[in-house]
Amino acid sequence: MELSNINSDIVNQIKNIIEKARHNVTVAVNHELLGSYWQIGKLIADNEQTNGMNETSARSFILSLSKVLSNELGRGFSRSNLFNMRNFYLNYPAVQTVSGQLSWSHYCELLAVSDKDARNFYEKECLNARWSIRELRRQIDSALFQRLLLSNGALNKQKVLELAQKGQIIEKPEDIIKDPYVLEFLGLPENKIGKESDLEKKLVERLEDFLLELS
Repeated sequence: MELSNINSDIVNQIKNIIEKARHNVTVAVNHELLGSYWQIGKLIADNEQTNGMNETSARSFILSLSKVLSNELGRGFSRSNLFNMRNFYLNYPAVQTVSGQLSWSHYCELLAVSDKDARNFYEKECLNARWSIRELRRQIDSALFQRLLLSNGALNKQKVLELAQKGQIIEKPEDIIKDPYVLEFLGLPENKIGKESDLEKKLVERLEDFLLELS
């Protein structure tokens, strides 16, 4: 049968099935990654509390833990990333408040914002405007939250703070699957994958294994 005789409706249906499957896999991987990092953060924080660690001993513990985990599990367990996991749990003690619409890289940027109101603002705006990692970093570096607070006095401050507490749910996730932390989570060395087609092939292989493990 010639290609010209292929029913376009069938092609479109197949494409829709694949796109839906990829969407579901993206959501599943990101959900597992965030949940796993939250649990690791909780273990680290609980261990610090149980053993009465101060800041110095806690840093020493995380450094040692990073070396062990990096040797046994590979990349993704640097000292800074373990600190981020710990702070992730401390700032989001209820895992239900973590949004699966944002990637781990988004949360790493957000955790660097010490002011809670500012962090909430940037988080909601990430969801509302679908900011990329680069755009989120740019807005934080430009002190968008602080500039909005100063722009129109008390009335504007109230509106900005309200915005920091509210936001809409994004139904279509960002292209989270190529986030460097997701690649590490799936055991894919980003620096060893050259072409886009190679990356896609590796992702499909790992995602197939991932879905089999979940079933």
